[in-house]
Amino acid sequence: MLDLSGVIETKKIKNTNETDYLNRVIETTKIKNAREPEFLQAVNEVLSTLKPFINQHPEFEETSLLERLVEPERVIIFRVPWIDDNGKVQVNKGYRIQFNSAIGPYKGGLRFHPSVNLSILKFLAFEQIFKNALTGLPIGGGKGGSDFDPKGKSDNEVMRFCQSFMTELQRHIGEDTDVPAGDIGVGAREIGYLFGQFKRIKNTYEAGVLTGKGTEYGGSLIRKEATGYGLIYFMREMLKVSGKELKDKTVIITGSGNVAIYACQKVQEYGANVIAMSDSNGCIYNRNGIDLSTIQQIKEVDRLRIKEYLKYHPNTEYMENQNGKTRIFEIKADIVLPCATQNEIDLEIAQRLVSNGVLAIGEGANMPTTIEATHYLLENNVLFAPAKAANAGGVATSALEMSQNSMRYYWTSEEVDKKLDAIVTNIFEACQNAAKEYGCDNNYVAGANIAGFMKISKAMMSQGIV
Repeated sequence: MLDLSGVIETKKIKNTNETDYLNRVIETTKIKNAREPEFLQAVNEVLSTLKPFINQHPEFEETSLLERLVEPERVIIFRVPWIDDNGKVQVNKGYRIQFNSAIGPYKGGLRFHPSVNLSILKFLAFEQIFKNALTGLPIGGGKGGSDFDPKGKSDNEVMRFCQSFMTELQRHIGEDTDVPAGDIGVGAREIGYLFGQFKRIKNTYEAGVLTGKGTEYGGSLIRKEATGYGLIYFMREMLKVSGKELKDKTVIITGSGNVAIYACQKVQEYGANVIAMSDSNGCIYNRNGIDLSTIQQIKEVDRLRIKEYLKYHPNTEYMENQNGKTRIFEIKADIVLPCATQNEIDLEIAQRLVSNGVLAIGEGANMPTTIEATHYLLENNVLFAPAKAANAGGVATSALEMSQNSMRYYWTSEEVDKKLDAIVTNIFEACQNAAKEYGCDNNYVAGANIAGFMKISKAMMSQGIV
């Protein structure tokens, strides 16, 4: 019988080529998940950076640890029928991917967007495992959502959809089992409707079952701002190590949702100049800087397109998307913060950014850079903050919300922000140390993957073959 105790602490060197094992797992995963390109991209990106660590641990092959790691513990798919304002029955598809619970209950957002499918949610859930491990908090990895589009729907339609969605989801979640949060298309409104239906069905006030709640009923201060703030705290630390700072740098930010808005707010506090932002239709550009209060009015209050910004600031340039792609990357800037969606930056865009003299890139969205683009940026000495480390502030603060719910207690904004800053700083140091230990200095992509994997693998090995 295999002895699984203490295997991570003792490094073992084996003369045979353990990367054969790693490559076999990647190839087998491709065959099993051939129609899931986003998931395969995420698996390949993570596993390919683990070679220095895998080579020192032959016990992983003996226990098929990687095969277990890339297979979700549970995939839940269900129909979501609801009635629109015209009395017509609509049907959407709902998902919850409970990927890995080795270090805590499943934790990860819900995404409501027409692009949602199994591949995207599996990639997000897989990334979430490592992101959550990096926080140092006891939370596993999961993700969920639906192909429902809240845009253009009335509040009553959104409420009816959320109630139908939760009627099924409630069977599979709980504060010690699986704790969803918000993501694209799921904000305070949607979380409120979801929580109300959960409470109605369960007949109990289980505040910790959802995070991102309103502060009136168990939500945490700073949760809305946390992902954007955390991104800038990570960037601050990464620049500091290279002898640089955020002050007086020019910045472009893709997106104009929560992550983009609060990354903009925090980076402006550090004295940087945000010159461009975008949405799914186009981008705005003003060399003198973007007025964040106007963006917040347009996006958080009026729920309109970013083009409306020109009505308030007519000296701003608006650039419509071409062939479905943003033109924001044509703009020269010191720092680029992709905060919209996956695979925004491909190899061609990466080459343009390098040609434009970009200094650093910080991923606010999940996997906004392709593998080829990431390699090119690293090869050209661009400082690169990977999503699973740089945007972990949101889930870290969600875990802080869970703690407050358990204690029936609230922390002040200052207390939560201080804890968030400390967590993100620790994440950066963990990435830096792991990269240095395994010969990948200044490669925070490899550092993040190795640091997260070290914690997950130890927990999985300790718990046996499950």
